[in-house]
Amino acid sequence: MRYTEYVMEEEKYGFSWEEEVKQAVQKFERMKRNNESYFFDVIEFESIIDYYIESNNPAKAFEAAALATKQHPHSVSIQLRKARVMLDKGRGVEALKILKHLENIEPGNHEIYIAKGTAMGMLGDIQGARKMFDYALSLDADDTANILFSIVSVLQNLNYYEHVIPYLLRLIVKEPEFKAHLYDLAYAYEKAEDYENSVEYYLKYLEEDPFSDSAWYNLGIIYNKLEQSLKALEAYDYALAINSQNTFALFNKGNILSNLDRCAEAIPVYHEYLENEPESFEAMNYLAECYERTGDVALAKKYYQDSIELSPEYADPWFGLGVIELNTGNPDDSLIFFRKAVRLDDENPEYWYLLGKAHYVKGEIKNSLSCFREALKIDPYYDDVWLDLGKIILKEDLAGRAVPYLENAYKASGDVPGINYLLASFYIQSGNLDKAYKHLSMAIEMDKDLFDDFIEFFQRPHLSKRIIRLLKENNLI
Repeated sequence: MRYTEYVMEEEKYGFSWEEEVKQAVQKFERMKRNNESYFFDVIEFESIIDYYIESNNPAKAFEAAALATKQHPHSVSIQLRKARVMLDKGRGVEALKILKHLENIEPGNHEIYIAKGTAMGMLGDIQGARKMFDYALSLDADDTANILFSIVSVLQNLNYYEHVIPYLLRLIVKEPEFKAHLYDLAYAYEKAEDYENSVEYYLKYLEEDPFSDSAWYNLGIIYNKLEQSLKALEAYDYALAINSQNTFALFNKGNILSNLDRCAEAIPVYHEYLENEPESFEAMNYLAECYERTGDVALAKKYYQDSIELSPEYADPWFGLGVIELNTGNPDDSLIFFRKAVRLDDENPEYWYLLGKAHYVKGEIKNSLSCFREALKIDPYYDDVWLDLGKIILKEDLAGRAVPYLENAYKASGDVPGINYLLASFYIQSGNLDKAYKHLSMAIEMDKDLFDDFIEFFQRPHLSKRIIRLLKENNLI
């Protein structure tokens, strides 16, 4: 029974349901406290068990259900509540045993099938659960809205968002006055990664409740996922206009501005966020990045160091300091910071790449190539690494020695554009034009636009007529 029905029943019969429940619970707790034995009728036990379930007190609910089962062993409603208590305790198999027994006693009771569907859903059988839910809906046409509401609540609690959508759509038709259903549907579409429908229903909800900062915030997240950054910014601004303390919206707004390279605008947003969340080492790091990109190296260093003080094991600010030192001509210092970043996070290919660049600036070619290899192991599609690797190989006249390594890398990682462009270039230099044509064809097919980055590796005097024709056919020369 939902809250609105309790209210109507109270008005009809002139008693307070809450008072009845309170008295029953006090009686039960007095019995337990005094270690006595009291008798409770079925209705009292129902209210006691329901109270503890709704109060999120599964231990007390189980106690009450156990005693209720002893005093009223043949009560279907008590057994049903015992099954619900089992479900709350995560004991789905035991709940199913009780429910299968009740199914034989009251085959027309839709509550049994909702509980049975809940148990099956908990045990991972979502298709079986949906069969139970659909059967429950077929049993009572007069109570469809309440049954749908129960099914929706169960599926939401079990995180079956994709499966909750059809039930929410039906519930919206049944209860168009309950606008919260629109919000729930938008959220379900969001969790199911159906972002277009999520936007549609968030907007419908906002037509009814335009001052919901949480809906505007969620809408901003969806727009961001859809790469509609300006709409996301607008949504976050609405959320903040309604609730200036929505720090999540503030943080995300700063991130979008930074990603749009609007760092001058992002900086005050991050500062405002840090006023509310001064311990956020991530925001401190992002603020430092913005200062770095706007050319304020001193403040960038300050906030990178502040971020490190807050969380010494967070790799990003160490990396940020390394970038600053490398860009300002201090490769020795940059190596210190890059090495620290790699020690903290050796699965980030960018860290290995910049560490390799720092080694190369120092003239440490072997170390540089080793770092590039580590970067490419993690991300074989990291085109900047392939490009720099090729430049080093050409400059240091290592093409002959590099080809076997690249062939092995090609066998390991497959058709990666960067490998193919480099192999094509080096085979041209060695005069193996058939292999050069093969790898260049594959590279162009995979990523034609990337050729512009590698164009210096394909100087026209060294190209065969066949390769020139291939480049012309693809409008690359």
